[in-house]
Amino acid sequence: MRLRITSAVLAVAIVCCANLYAQQPSQPVAPPAPPEPPLNSKQSIRQNVNLVDVLFTVLNKQNKIVGDLNQDNFKVFDDGAEHDIRFFNRQTDMPLRVGLLMDTSNSIRDRLKFEQQAAIDFLYNVIRRDKDQAFLMTIDDDPEMVQGFTGDLDTLRQVILKQRAGGGTALYDAVYLACQQLLKLPPLVGDPDKDMRPVLVVISDGDDNLSRHSRGEALEIATRAGIVIYTISTSTNWILTDQEVGHGDPSNRKYMKDEGDKVLQQFSDDSGGRAFFPYHVDDLDQSFQDIGDELRNQYSIAYNPTNYVADGKYHKIRIETPDHKGYQVRARRGYFARPNIGAQAPAATSSGATIK
Repeated sequence: MRLRITSAVLAVAIVCCANLYAQQPSQPVAPPAPPEPPLNSKQSIRQNVNLVDVLFTVLNKQNKIVGDLNQDNFKVFDDGAEHDIRFFNRQTDMPLRVGLLMDTSNSIRDRLKFEQQAAIDFLYNVIRRDKDQAFLMTIDDDPEMVQGFTGDLDTLRQVILKQRAGGGTALYDAVYLACQQLLKLPPLVGDPDKDMRPVLVVISDGDDNLSRHSRGEALEIATRAGIVIYTISTSTNWILTDQEVGHGDPSNRKYMKDEGDKVLQQFSDDSGGRAFFPYHVDDLDQSFQDIGDELRNQYSIAYNPTNYVADGKYHKIRIETPDHKGYQVRARRGYFARPNIGAQAPAATSSGATIK
C-alpha cells in the first residue's frame, strides 16, 4: 500500500513539530549578578581588621560639652606617633542601654539607702522614656539580674527599693556579667543600622572578696566592648565637710581615696567614663544631668595603626585638639593588640584591636 503525503498533511506535521519544540523547557539563563553596594564608613570599620575605633567626649574649661568640632580639629597618636584619621563621626542623641550595678553586700549596709536614692536619681535624670532602657543587677555573693532591660522607670524604682544588704562582694564578676549582657543587645527594631550607646553605672564601695574573675578580666571585657563605665563610691572615709568643699565640685568630696575608691577610679578612667565620690545624694544631681549630655554628644574616630601586629602588647592612645589647648578629651586610654575574635568581637572593636 502506497502512502501519499499531501501538502496539507505535511503542513500539519510541520506545525505540530513546531509546537512540540516550543513546549520544551529552555536552558536556564543565570541572571546578571547584582552590583555590590558601596561601603559606608560603618561597614568599612567592621571589615578592616587593623582599624582602631575610639569613642570620646570633649569638654571645655568650664567642663561643658563641646559638640561642634570637625575632623580637622583633632589629632590622634598611637604610642606617641601621629596617625591619619580614616573615619570621623559626631554621634548625637543615640539610644542608651544602661546596665545599673548596685552593691547589696554587707559592706555597704549603712549606705544602702544612699545607693538606692543615687540609682533612682541617675535613672530619672538620664533615661528617656520610650527611647532608652536599663537593667538592674545586684552585687553580692553571686551577682544577680533582678530586673531585665526596661524603659519603665517606675518599675525600676520599685525593684531598687526592694533590695536588701547582706553577703560578700563579687564586684569584678558583676562587671564582667553586666558587660556580657550589654554585648548581647539586639539591633534596634525598625532601624538595625542605628548605633546604641552601652553604659555601665556601678554604685559600690569598690571592695571585692569573692570574684572568680580578676579585675583585669572585668576591665578588658568592658573596654573591648566600648562600654563607658561611670562609678559612684559609697565609701565615706576621708570625706570633706560642706565648709571644706567650698565652691569646689560637691560630687568629689574626698581628699584621700582608699583602695576601693582607686578600683572604681580605674574602671572609669580606663573606659572613658567618670568616677564620683559624693557624700549626699544631692551632690550628684548636676553630675547626672551632665552624664546624660555627655552620652548623647560624643565623637568617634578610627585609624589604622602602622606596623600592626596582633602580639597582645599594650598601645597608648592620645587624642588632642591642637587648636583648642584648653579643651579636655575624655576617652579610653589605649588597647591591647590581640587577634580578631570573630563573631564574638563587639562592633566597637571588631577591628581586631582590643580597645582599652
